Amino acid sequence: MTIESRRSITVPGDLGWNLAMVLRGYQRQLEIAVEGLPGGVRCYQVLSTVIHRDLPSQQAIGAHLAIDRTVLTYLLDGMVGAGLVERIPDPTDRRARKIRATPEGVSVLTRYETRVAAVEASILSGMHDDDAHRLAELLGALATSVHRADPTASPCEAAESFAS
Repeated sequence: MTIESRRSITVPGDLGWNLAMVLRGYQRQLEIAVEGLPGGVRCYQVLSTVIHRDLPSQQAIGAHLAIDRTVLTYLLDGMVGAGLVERIPDPTDRRARKIRATPEGVSVLTRYETRVAAVEASILSGMHDDDAHRLAELLGALATSVHRADPTASPCEAAESFAS
């Protein structure tokens, strides 16, 4: 068997190793790209979710991102303090709070999205553009499927278990 033919063979466990290597490289670059945000990567994820997903409540944001509600509360406190988001009463349920981005939050996210896009382009730079686009689509579909099967699963826990 030649080296080239061995490369094309996948064995059980390759998917996990491949995903872990990509995740490690991405995470390292992403942490640098979001430097300066209160709460780092998590702040970026929350701000992006608030702006692009328009979820109805703080609880819905936590569920979507699989962030513990206590952790999310502290993270949002920091984001409110930094002027990125505000808590407003939910008009349909006065016990709930909706999280809304401030104009400063929208501006900050726009700047950081440019940095994150550069990280993603860097990670995918070893692939042809069509393949990179298709991979991103396939990973999105796979992630959605996995999330539906286990909506309480935390991507942070998965990353930590691969790292250890």
